[in-house]
Amino acid sequence: MASLNAAKQQIRSAMKNKLGALSHEAVKSQSKITPWAVKVLPAQTKSAIAGSVVFNTLRTFKPYVDAKRVSVFLSMPAGEIQTDGIVRHALESGKEVFIPYLHKNPLASPNLPARVMDMVRLRDLHDYESLKPDRWGIPSIDPATVHERQRVFGGPDAHHSDQTLLDLILMPGVAFDIDPEAGAIRRLGHGKGFYDYFINRHNQKSVELGKQETPVLLYGLALSEQFLSSPSEGSVPVGRHDQPLDGLILGNGEIKSPPAPK
Repeated sequence: MASLNAAKQQIRSAMKNKLGALSHEAVKSQSKITPWAVKVLPAQTKSAIAGSVVFNTLRTFKPYVDAKRVSVFLSMPAGEIQTDGIVRHALESGKEVFIPYLHKNPLASPNLPARVMDMVRLRDLHDYESLKPDRWGIPSIDPATVHERQRVFGGPDAHHSDQTLLDLILMPGVAFDIDPEAGAIRRLGHGKGFYDYFINRHNQKSVELGKQETPVLLYGLALSEQFLSSPSEGSVPVGRHDQPLDGLILGNGEIKSPPAPK
């Protein structure tokens, strides 16, 4: 376990340096700027421009088009795909949009994480625009309103949270690659395990509700530079709790998919 964690931290450090060295021009070449992207601050420009390519790719992508309930991460100001356009489009398209909410684990146990993630539904565009940034600059749900909202691990309540399952989760990450042997798409997160633990709980809930035949789809969103395409860049180390993805959408519009089952 110690060696796995060390290998993961090495990739995280290398990727931090790589993204920090990106020029505006390097990312501008990935896309033309959409109207919402030109409004951001200069420090946000590179991820916003790449985000516009991902948005233009995603809005006609069948798994997204077909999804009724979509979980979307809200972006840090820089260093990752900007999801503002995706959230707005999903809300305006009538989708139920859920965003991450971190909180203390109500199940106190040394074998369980102290903090866990739930997905909480945005009411509408005004609700989204009213979110206040946290200390990392990420728009965040007011904890005082969580009990009033539909959420994946809430209920029973008026929103039928106890029956709520997601169709699609759009995930962030630090680095991604493809397993050269199995073809699986691998994701390296920030090291807290929030998504892996959430997905495991979501899968358990699917079984309990008898909905395991239609599992939630997991897609990563990443700047092109976050994809490790050659052995010289390293590879994503994975442990038994790390979830493989159903696909990855890059900032140049490319979609990476695992091989079809034989």
